Amino acid sequence: MACIERSSPALKQILLKLYRAEKSIEIDHHLYEFGSVEYHIQSQATNPLVAYLSISTPPLYHGNLPNNLSPYTIEMVKGICPNLVEIEEPAREGYQLTLKLNLDQIPRNKDYVKVIEDISTVQSVIISSQLKEILCNVNSDDASQGMYKPIKLVYHPREPFFVIRQQQRIIAIFPIRFKEKFDVVIATAFFQELVDVGNSDKWVKTPPCTWSAIPPPELTGEALEDLSTNGGFVSFDISSRHIEGNRLDKTVWNLLNFNANVRYHVKSTKGFIQRRMRKRLENLVEVLHQTNSEEIEQTKQVKQQHQGFAFC
Repeated sequence: MACIERSSPALKQILLKLYRAEKSIEIDHHLYEFGSVEYHIQSQATNPLVAYLSISTPPLYHGNLPNNLSPYTIEMVKGICPNLVEIEEPAREGYQLTLKLNLDQIPRNKDYVKVIEDISTVQSVIISSQLKEILCNVNSDDASQGMYKPIKLVYHPREPFFVIRQQQRIIAIFPIRFKEKFDVVIATAFFQELVDVGNSDKWVKTPPCTWSAIPPPELTGEALEDLSTNGGFVSFDISSRHIEGNRLDKTVWNLLNFNANVRYHVKSTKGFIQRRMRKRLENLVEVLHQTNSEEIEQTKQVKQQHQGFAFC
């Protein structure tokens, strides 16, 4: 399941360790996340004020786009911490991007944690930038000619989703899969409630949501493995106003983490149900124990009464 946090907790921890070190340390560490993202952090004791961070992350879209990062994505990465982060050209072998971190530019006050956390968001910045480029092409040539071919996006290897560019709108479709049947029951109830609430007057500004147990017609012709689900398909109708200004970043992040949020909701619901069941079981055991104690006490009283009659 993809991480909901923008920053990488493991990368943040390593950078904090490097920054907080009382004496110069040497680091040559490889870090893997989600089974497909790799970080390489290097720091030499002879030059403690500089560290190098290389990252390899599979592209969000595996179509005809080049594997290297686009100029737009590069500019977004530069904007993370302009005075602290420099992009090395070319990147280290085997990586798409290498950053030179000028550690002496990190503030020595309490803000240093926030700065390092911002640096740890580099992977989410890359992925978000790729999706932003796709969403901003609403009026593409294909769409204007009526060619609405789905674009398969993969943020997590086992959780692909699709976007279909149409005139003045984009449809985002999420095939939902679970291993356990009980998870499907909880998720289905959640989707039905999401559709009802999301399409209400109170949330009229949010993208309209629909759920279907069968593949939507927009996915006709896609691979069978992508259409085989047990949780159905959730669709969002995204208009141009949902990707304007500051709304673009929020829309992108919600789409990238929709699957993660659904699984978090299912996990939380299961935990709540299990806690309620344990509590009811404890209450039932307490009642039974109390009833049993009362019966034992009544039995003792009856025996005592019988013994009194016998002496008479």
